Amino acid sequence: MGTAVDTGEVIVILSDDEDAEENISFSDQSVVIVEAEDVKKSDSAVAPVALDEDLVITFSRRAEVLPHARYDCPIHVFTATDEIGAPAAGNQLMCDQCFCYICDKLASLCQMWCCSGLCHCNSHKRSDFWNNLRNSLLLGGLQRFNLTLSELDSHLRHAETMLQSFKLRLSAKFECFLRGESLEGYGPSDSNPKGVVFNYTPVYEFVSSFLNEADQQEGRAAAVLRLGAAEVFIRHFQVSGSYISHSPTANAVEARLVLLQRVIASVQRQMVMSSLTPDFIHKLQEFYQKLFFPPELKNMKSSLCVRPWDDVLLVSVLKGQNVSGVRKDKGKKDLLIEQIAVVLLRTEVLQQQHRYRELCRYLRVVESDDSKLLQQVRDLIPFFFCMDGSLPGGLHSLFPTVNAPAARLTPDLFLFYLRLFTTATAPPTATARVSGSVQVCISDAAWQPMKDAVPLPDVVVVRFALRVQRCCPAVFADSRCWISLLQIVNPPAAVPEPTSKFLHEAKDVVSTILHGANVQIPRVFQEGYPDQALLLLVTGALGQRVLSGALSPALPVLNTFKGNLWALGWLWDSLSSSPERLRSFSQELSREAGATADGDNILRFLHSLVPAPSSSTEYRHQQSSGS
Repeated sequence: MGTAVDTGEVIVILSDDEDAEENISFSDQSVVIVEAEDVKKSDSAVAPVALDEDLVITFSRRAEVLPHARYDCPIHVFTATDEIGAPAAGNQLMCDQCFCYICDKLASLCQMWCCSGLCHCNSHKRSDFWNNLRNSLLLGGLQRFNLTLSELDSHLRHAETMLQSFKLRLSAKFECFLRGESLEGYGPSDSNPKGVVFNYTPVYEFVSSFLNEADQQEGRAAAVLRLGAAEVFIRHFQVSGSYISHSPTANAVEARLVLLQRVIASVQRQMVMSSLTPDFIHKLQEFYQKLFFPPELKNMKSSLCVRPWDDVLLVSVLKGQNVSGVRKDKGKKDLLIEQIAVVLLRTEVLQQQHRYRELCRYLRVVESDDSKLLQQVRDLIPFFFCMDGSLPGGLHSLFPTVNAPAARLTPDLFLFYLRLFTTATAPPTATARVSGSVQVCISDAAWQPMKDAVPLPDVVVVRFALRVQRCCPAVFADSRCWISLLQIVNPPAAVPEPTSKFLHEAKDVVSTILHGANVQIPRVFQEGYPDQALLLLVTGALGQRVLSGALSPALPVLNTFKGNLWALGWLWDSLSSSPERLRSFSQELSREAGATADGDNILRFLHSLVPAPSSSTEYRHQQSSGS
């Protein structure tokens, strides 16, 4: 549509062609659009010249030359070549805006512009040689991470500078270690006649200090610094046959392992918890795989094989589309197997994001290298169900057909579930973690109602508690667990005493329930006296606990019966089947009461119960006569 103009001016053309705008392409990167400036005095409007009936020149202005690579210079012709020994024809010429493609600075400042043997003036972007040279110069040590120039920012450039300085200083530190130190101050040793000791501690402390600095950097830069440091210290070795200080970090082999474990833990955490892109994570993994691993560290080579969050198998498991953790890809099986450290990190992330249901799906199918610790994490599935508002789901998942988490509950976790089930409330920030044992971290803030959650009926809660006590010795033995359970069935307002017939028949029914499978509570038992039935059922379970061994402290447990003394009398009557144990239990109560401030009153109260009455009527009669 246009022709070349020898005057070097930009021509603004108006056209009547309706298709003109549609044919203009703005994809050519050599076209630069700049903001309009005021017309200089030297610029002038020209009289319209009619070239033809559809084309009119209305304005002309000399073009401004913007900064550009030498091969894009509009003034001097460039000859593309891979020649490096001498400038190609005219390539050494430059205008004021020409930049060196290799140095990324003005060509006039490039010291290698016409240098014999490596002429930068011949460089251009369509040559693999010149591109590699440019990347090597501008990326420096970051080229080993397979990064591109478009990924570089100020943080990564600073990290590259820090890394180069670290390598030089670490090399000097390691050389000092290899020379050794005088044995003076370490004591004599027949095994080291040369009197030289090799202490790796200064090297270890220097690397640790650098890793501390890396912790303060931006995410991508921190990862590069950590792995860049590992690339160097992983090659360190202990001098053969040398005398080693007794310091934990004096041995290079042992200290190197500690440092590498720290690097791996930090980078794993970044891969799972930070906003690193999958592409950048893949580059970190490739870099780590290429490191030199001595024989004793070979088992750590796959430590950074962490699936990104958008992994196909992981996503399908989280969404509930895959319940087996197995996926066939081109005839190969892909199993959801992750290191236990990664499992713990994903558990932490999904908790923070309140994605409890997805977390339950993940924990049910994932496999790991530490089955024992993984089982502890899986024991938290009921907790995550509850935090999602599904109290029945949490209760059900406590008692699967095999390997029930309820058997491994701690007293604190039992009390947590008991409060959740009875109130349908939860602390605003409750998180679970595994650190040797399962722990629930609860804030001091007031518990708040859970969305879409409804408190479970008392009969369901009682059955849950009794089933846990049956399979979990820690909960069965803990007095706090009994107090909390008895407070549910022993409300502040007194429960009316049932008939003596019901009290008598309840003994056999309670015994049958407690010795039956899964603690099934028949409805007929609750028809006439529902509240009294649950109270007697828990009281009967308490009787079994007392008969099994010492309960300490016991007085706070018995104090829950102060509004329902008839139930306490029923308990004492049930304990009379074992006179010897009842006598020792009374002695335990006496000793415990003697150690309290109100011991005399408590002792008189206890003495009023011994000998145990045969019926609740006699029991109440003794109480009234004693007062």
